[in-house]
Amino acid sequence: MHTVGRHLIAEYYGCDCALLNDPRAIRTRMLEACDRIEVTVVGEVFHQFSPQGVTGIIAIAESHLSIHTWPENGYAAVDIFTCGDLDPRPGCELLGQTLQADSLRMQEIVRGIADDVSQHRHLLPEDVQLMSHVAPVRKVQQSANSGDGQ
Repeated sequence: MHTVGRHLIAEYYGCDCALLNDPRAIRTRMLEACDRIEVTVVGEVFHQFSPQGVTGIIAIAESHLSIHTWPENGYAAVDIFTCGDLDPRPGCELLGQTLQADSLRMQEIVRGIADDVSQHRHLLPEDVQLMSHVAPVRKVQQSANSGDGQ
């Protein structure tokens, strides 16, 4: 069995503050990202902090997604880790759009045993992205049915 995986570490800036403090809305958007990546959800936990902020973790058969929000700063920190040939970047992009982020900073790490990483043709070094600077989030039309009334 190959151990190769892709781990995105993303930070979203200028997000909708009210949305970042709504665990139901965060959950919906995280599940939409799972659908976009085409992973299998096996469990989830979301927690509302007082006076504000949300932490959520979705366990997937292929690894996990997590989010931590700071509504007072319009900031969200997200990890998306997928194993195998799955590309987590579409989920990362969708989260930026649905959290209404102005910009993001993202790092991508190829994970696994060295022999597996070096032999895996789907994860060539030129395919891996590293953004150490803040970049604008591409704005797209959101679907009329987001499932949470937002």
